[in-house]
Amino acid sequence: MSVVVTGATGQLGRLAVEALLRRGVPASRIIATGREVAGIKDLADRGVVVRRADFADPDSLAAAFAGAEKLLLISASVPVEERLANHRRAVDAAQAAGVSLVAYTSTTRADSAATIIGGTHRETEEYLRERGIPSVLLRNSWYLENYTSQLPVVLQHGAFIGAAGRGRISAASRADYAEAAAVVLTTEGHAGKVYELGGDEAFSLPELASTVSVVLGRPISYTDLSAEAFAKTLVGSGVPADLAHVLADADLGLGRDEMFSDSGDLSRLIGRPTTSLAAAIAEAVR
Repeated sequence: MSVVVTGATGQLGRLAVEALLRRGVPASRIIATGREVAGIKDLADRGVVVRRADFADPDSLAAAFAGAEKLLLISASVPVEERLANHRRAVDAAQAAGVSLVAYTSTTRADSAATIIGGTHRETEEYLRERGIPSVLLRNSWYLENYTSQLPVVLQHGAFIGAAGRGRISAASRADYAEAAAVVLTTEGHAGKVYELGGDEAFSLPELASTVSVVLGRPISYTDLSAEAFAKTLVGSGVPADLAHVLADADLGLGRDEMFSDSGDLSRLIGRPTTSLAAAIAEAVR
């Protein structure tokens, strides 16, 4: 079996490569790809096959996917308006290469999510079905790291801000999602499945603030804003306006519970409880 991992230069992709290695896949049978592969030279030094793959360059995709049996298609970290076209090129290249299974990292409730991000995932899922490629949908909820990465600023100001109200978020760690992907790619019976993946313990943003307060022993609050005010605040902190609009729209989705899943799929796949919010916070400030 040979497995291609797209976006191996990113955080989730690298973790997926490491998870495949832990599960006994020989390094020579893992193809780690990215637009700029200099950052994963250490993987090549360990025997992993490293190839350049740019979703905007079909020729690079054809070369990167050559000889692959399975593909972990990690959703592209590009401007949202470019994402679907990039995904379609990757799917086409996988089909041309004869890949027997595509595992795609989608988002929770992609079939009904009303967010801008959700729409790109839904259309990618539909394209996979249209092309008739055996696939498995890994509908990942939010990352815990989306919040733990904010801790330095949060501790400075004593508050989280957002526009999610009391919506429930089943966030999990990138490592947990990567491990689930590795399980799907190294075991049988997953083609055609849809996994709604999320942490065992959902939380709202007010509960996030409370948990940070308890773990760090400092009072942290949550301020709920309108989507417009949240986007404006993000722009004021240096976030590009287009991205700020997408992020504020995503928070509205959180408020509608579009990132909530009580399926238990993630903990079942990885064979253990998911990383807790409190543990992730403690690890982030160690």
